[in-house]
Amino acid sequence: MTSSSNDSLFILIKSLSKSEKRQFKLYVNRLGVNADAKFLALFNLLDKMSTYNEKEILTSGIVKKQQLSNLKAHLYKQILVSLRLNPVNQNIRIQIREQLDFATILYMKGLYKQSLKILDKAKAMAISNQEKVIAYEIVELEKVIETQYITRSISGRADELAVQAKELSQQNVITSKLSNLSLQLYGIMLKFGYVKNDEEYRMISEYFTSHLPEYDQSKLGFREKLWLYKAYLWYSFLTQDFLSCFKYAKKWVDLFYENPSMIYLNPVFFLKGNNYLLETMYYVKSRTGFKESLQRLQETIEDKKFPDNDNLKVLAFMYMNSNKLNLHFLEGSFEEGLTLEKPIMEGIKKYGNMIDEHHIMVFYYKLACMYFGAGDNKKCIDYLKKIIDNKNLTMREDLMCFARVLNLVAHYDAGMDYHLEIQLRNTYKFLLKMNDLHEVQKEMIRFMRSLGDIYPSELKAEFKKLHSRLKKFENHPYEKRAFLYLDIISWLESKIENRPIGEIIREKAAVLIR
Repeated sequence: MTSSSNDSLFILIKSLSKSEKRQFKLYVNRLGVNADAKFLALFNLLDKMSTYNEKEILTSGIVKKQQLSNLKAHLYKQILVSLRLNPVNQNIRIQIREQLDFATILYMKGLYKQSLKILDKAKAMAISNQEKVIAYEIVELEKVIETQYITRSISGRADELAVQAKELSQQNVITSKLSNLSLQLYGIMLKFGYVKNDEEYRMISEYFTSHLPEYDQSKLGFREKLWLYKAYLWYSFLTQDFLSCFKYAKKWVDLFYENPSMIYLNPVFFLKGNNYLLETMYYVKSRTGFKESLQRLQETIEDKKFPDNDNLKVLAFMYMNSNKLNLHFLEGSFEEGLTLEKPIMEGIKKYGNMIDEHHIMVFYYKLACMYFGAGDNKKCIDYLKKIIDNKNLTMREDLMCFARVLNLVAHYDAGMDYHLEIQLRNTYKFLLKMNDLHEVQKEMIRFMRSLGDIYPSELKAEFKKLHSRLKKFENHPYEKRAFLYLDIISWLESKIENRPIGEIIREKAAVLIR
């Protein structure tokens, strides 16, 4: 029996707003079908259900079991058609496609002149909005029609269309190659993570240079530049060159602000670009720039012109709250950062079905770090336990690794070290299994293991020794990432100086140069 968690029709109906449901029923009435039509009755029944129940559908008498699959498919299609007609869901891309459909219908009726007139307007709209794939389709249809609608200017018209087709084709090829490269680099990132040594660095560099297509920067349009910056961004992430990440993330975001109409046509790419920019600013500790960019993003999202749909609401929730947490980490304002806990947990509950598990675990880890910085180690451990006990988390191995290391530190700080040896052993085994044992992690585990043999009077001296050993990794090309997940240097300094970690981080933040 199909469950509510994976029944596509049920999920679609539950995603509809009140106005969209009303629009669907008006659309059905416009079709002139009987108000008791089976697919409408099925819609009303599913709308009332809190969870999908196939048995209840069959006992309702609406449809027989052998007909249910076809009826559900028909209802699904009708809902999509209704949504497409809804003005809320209309954008430039859909409008151009609609004009292309109209022109095709006119061509099939033999009304060539009318078809060409619509295609000409649709093509101009497509090119001005950087929809070059659709523009190429329009030119191809124009070429077909021109061979049948003979005019005295056919030779000049043929040359014009041939040049347009060639230019659009070349631009689309470059866009395709750049988007493929960007996607492949992202896939490498998910599968293998950041480069860990010189050999991996050489492999990634060779892969990137060999797959990067030749291009003339002066001839690149909006989309080609967007995919170019994305490809360079992922290459920079993989090689842990965070200054280069910042450079290309900024180019990405600036590209949108220089072409404001593209923000509203491609809002997802706009949000993602801003998220990467803020993430890299956090990595390079650009606190002032971070605050300005976060404020600018919030103002753009709150602008009435910014598109409003469920997907964008979820992305805005994730990116805004994640980066608000990062701002508190940069400033060392942990107690203030805890005020975000309630809206984040409410958002996770509200958008739970639309947020993947990995992003939820990232929120848990950041909240754990916030509690750790605020000195509430027990609450920190509670959030870390949610991550450590998650057996379904097959990606983001780095998150699992650092959650376990922070868990050790939090247990020690909380005085809950009676099972520390067992936890150390389990953590060490886990890190070996994950093949993600960094030098920073090795040093931390060695130190934790030695705690039982260190007299209290010697503890501060041992903290200083560990601080000295770890400090040399702070700017190491392959080890520095460890400090992005857990500011262990500041923790050690707080132990050495006997001061709260938040105070240490705030002092560092105060001297940061923009």
